[in-house]
Amino acid sequence: MLGFAVFYLWPTIRGVYLSFTDYSLLTPPEWSGLSNYTKLIGDGSFWSSLAVTLEYVVINIGVQTIVAVVLAVLMHRLTKSSFLRGVLLLPYLVANVVVALVWYWMADYTLGVANQFLGWIGLGPFGFFGEEHLVIPTIALVNVWRHMGYTALLIFAGLQAIPRSLYEAAAVDGSTEWRSFWRITLPLLRPVLAMVLVITVIGSFQIFDTVAVTTQGGPADASKVIYYYIFEKAFSQFDFGYASAMGVALIVILAGVSMLQMRLLRAGESDLS
Repeated sequence: MLGFAVFYLWPTIRGVYLSFTDYSLLTPPEWSGLSNYTKLIGDGSFWSSLAVTLEYVVINIGVQTIVAVVLAVLMHRLTKSSFLRGVLLLPYLVANVVVALVWYWMADYTLGVANQFLGWIGLGPFGFFGEEHLVIPTIALVNVWRHMGYTALLIFAGLQAIPRSLYEAAAVDGSTEWRSFWRITLPLLRPVLAMVLVITVIGSFQIFDTVAVTTQGGPADASKVIYYYIFEKAFSQFDFGYASAMGVALIVILAGVSMLQMRLLRAGESDLS
């Protein structure tokens, strides 16, 4: 409770308070009412960074969820090796900054091993982090590589809770593996998938370190996600009041998205009965 109060509750309360002030760190906060929120509504850069973040979220969540489900099902149906689970989890244990740097060097236009390989097969090189239409998909796929093992293990845990007798009964009735996946596995995985989607969506909206290490929001703001824009306002322009208002707005957006997900996916219900 003490840790929660010091590191979560108090910063949240102070952040909400600062969002109603004009605060530049060098002077005491001055109450400004709703001016920061009025400014936010008309701030094109805020909505642009939110759109960039949304593009990242859609790509990251879409690819990561599909890959994680495939990996989890393969582990469940073919092998339950602890060694393979450990291998899948290894990228998640590496710091985001290290992962971003390694992939940034690998994807370098001139010297990167990825572009050298693509050049050998006549497909490259590509400016993965330097072209506007490629930068967000590249950042999303880097984070898919890092997180897919962890997500797969969460889904794998959900698969283990599904009774094998259901698959055996389906096989007796002549059901194929593909049909059993759609009629048994996915419906019974719904509560776990709902939890995984809520966690991964919230985490995806908080993307920052990969962008800060590789592109700093470029090229031409094509990768300026909402967290990086908040960081710029707070620690480059020292407009802490406005940055706090954007932070509060992001909390409200994430709360709404999470509640909508939970409702649409019926996260509190299970078909296992």
